[in-house]
This record gives sequence, structure tokens and C-alpha cells, in this order.
Amino acid sequence: MAQDRPTAAELLSAIADLLREEVTPVLDKVEPRLGFQMRVAVNSLAILEREARLGPAADRREHERLVKLLGRDASLDDLNRELARQLRAGERDERDTALMAHLEATIADKIAIANPKWR
Repeated sequence: MAQDRPTAAELLSAIADLLREEVTPVLDKVEPRLGFQMRVAVNSLAILEREARLGPAADRREHERLVKLLGRDASLDDLNRELARQLRAGERDERDTALMAHLEATIADKIAIANPKWR
């Protein structure tokens, strides 16, 4: 992982800013369809930037909650597979307050990355 600046998040943000502020307005005037596609690309870059910046901490929090919820340590993927298995088997459901708190926190972290203006 690079330790120099600019960081990956900073680079993604700079590219998104350039495309949003300089390129998209020009495209909107000469080729509106491409202007729309550029806005989609800019939004995708913004998601990648937030994922680079916020994702590692969100993953750590999710991992910590799952370890506590499931009572064992493993990779994040393995813990999520175990939780999914328990849900499918009916071993956990919406009456489990710890489960619901975990799901709400996980969803909040994912929304902060995917669409922070949602709330």
C-alpha cells in the first residue's frame, strides 16, 4: 500500500472533480447523452473514493460486530457466510436485537459509501 500523497482516495476525488466541473458541462452542451454518461462515471468515482476512504474502517467495525454476535473469529467473508447460514436455518431472526443492531450499523456504513445524501 502506498504511503505517499496523494492517496488513492485523493486521486479519485481529484479525477471526479475535474470530470464533474470541467468535462461534464462541455459534454452537456455538445452531446447531452455523453454528459449523462459522464455524470454516471463521476458518481461511480465518488463511490470508489468513499470506499477507499471509509471502507477499511467500516469493514473493521463489521468484523468486530460479527465476532461478538457469532462468538468466534474468522475472516469477514467467513463470518458473513456463517450469519447467512444461521438466517437461512432459522437460527436467528428479527427478534434478535443484537442481530438487528448489527444489520442497521452495517447498512448505515454501506449507505455512507454508496449514497451519503440518502439520509
